[in-house]
Parts: sequence; structure tokens; C-alpha cells
Amino acid sequence: MSAPRLRTTPLPGIGVQYDLVTREQRHLSVVAHRDGTRTVSLYRADDPDSCAQSLRLTGAEAGALIDALMPSHHSASLLYTTDLGLVAERIEVAAASHWNGRLLGDTRMRTETGASIVAVLRRAEAIPSPAPDFRLAGGDTLIVIGTREGVDAAAAILGRV
Repeated sequence: MSAPRLRTTPLPGIGVQYDLVTREQRHLSVVAHRDGTRTVSLYRADDPDSCAQSLRLTGAEAGALIDALMPSHHSASLLYTTDLGLVAERIEVAAASHWNGRLLGDTRMRTETGASIVAVLRRAEAIPSPAPDFRLAGGDTLIVIGTREGVDAAAAILGRV
């Protein structure tokens, strides 16, 4: 079996397009947009230049798809895991989240899940060890450390399932 053919094409101002031709000669492309979204396109078998279906995914949806395709692969949001059973993961606060504009302490994250928020990434800034009076904002990425179950529960609290 030959290695899959993957072609990478820079798309100035948009992102990068990845084209894959499968062993069955099917053409699939993924455009990684600069805003973190992905567009997955499948081309017609009888005309590999004609798109049959296209699907736009958020960054979180793309990460979930990666996990579904390769369960042993760590998602882009997973930062670290140890033999002690701890993981560190990035969890985004959506603009429509219940927690947008609310205080971190109001989440009761550590009490409810045992997981700790060790940093918040906001735009180009990192806020280490945010205090309970830290006000969350849509678009914030929280770095959460805990057990797999605790981090999953934290993600559920923050609205990501």
C-alpha cells in the first residue's frame, strides 16, 4: 500500500488547503482557515474537480472529528498527560456561553470538578493563575488541569460537550 498523497497549498489571507487523494482515488480537501475554523470538502468520484459536499467546522468541532478519526490521537486541545492520570486541556468560552462576563469563582469549577484553571489565554495575552474574581469573556481559552473526568466535567460546565 502506498503512502497517501497529501498536497499543501497556502491560501493568502485565508489559511492553508490540504488535499488528499485516497487509495480509492477519492479527493478530499480541508481548508484550515486563519480564524481556526475548517472547511472539509469531498469531491465527486466521476469528476474529482467538482465538489460534491462541503462542511464548515468550528475549531472545537474539528478537534472532535480528529478524536473520532483517531481515538488514540490527542486532540489539539489536549496539552499534557501523565502516568498519574492528569491532563491539561484548552477549553474555550463561547461568546454565547452562560459564563461570558461572569466571574471565574461563580463557576465553582474546582469544587464541582476537582479541576483547576491554571491560566486564561485572551487574544495575545496569557493570564496565569486567575483569581476567583477574574471576569471571563467570550473567546477566552482556559487551561484546565485535572483528571480526565474532572476536565470533561469542567468542559460541560463551561458549555463545551
